[in-house]
Amino acid sequence: MAKILQIETATAICSVALSVNGKTISFKEEHGQNLHAANLTLFIDEVVRTAGLSYQEIDAIAVSKGPGSYTGLRIGVSTAKGLCYALDKPLIAIETLEMMAAGYLAQNPDYSGLICPMIDARRMEVYTSIFDLSLNIILPTEAKIIDETSFTDYLAQDTLTFIGDGAAKCAEVLTHQNAKFDEANFNSATYMSRLANKAFSNSKFEDVAYFEPFYLKDFVVTQSKKQQAQG
Repeated sequence: MAKILQIETATAICSVALSVNGKTISFKEEHGQNLHAANLTLFIDEVVRTAGLSYQEIDAIAVSKGPGSYTGLRIGVSTAKGLCYALDKPLIAIETLEMMAAGYLAQNPDYSGLICPMIDARRMEVYTSIFDLSLNIILPTEAKIIDETSFTDYLAQDTLTFIGDGAAKCAEVLTHQNAKFDEANFNSATYMSRLANKAFSNSKFEDVAYFEPFYLKDFVVTQSKKQQAQG
């Protein structure tokens, strides 16, 4: 009976869940800027306590590996790795966009099209991918600047539903009749449960010492206007 602690910090949502055999039994999450550093360990404590378990009873730690926010991913992965070291438990990494697509399908079991999760990057750029109903990858993960010609080949053939915090800003330019949008939150650790349980059953674990988040793009430090003026 796999008991897995799950952490999702790839976006502005700080989310923690605990699952048993692929079913969520306890979770805590909140949306807001700069929540992760202050709240993540508190959420973890609350979720474990609510589930009526001790930390040693947990079988593995699962973390959303990205792509997404550089800071959020760094905090989530470092916390997960710290727990794995302290508890001597295996680490499971879940691709963030796949988790989102799995969440959409869980909430929409009768859906029959393609799913395109989007994580806001900047301006009109998103981190995105496309999945079918079996979570097979139709379009590999990429950083993509969205315009009115984006995804035309896929939209010409099937319904394509865009989800995630990057999808809303694309609604004005993606106006094809087959383009659908769902503004619900799919960046939730609760949607990792089935994927994490499958990975655990297949012993698909990461090397805790060397594992790094999937940032997709290098982190760029920009100077403030004040610093530029001083330089």
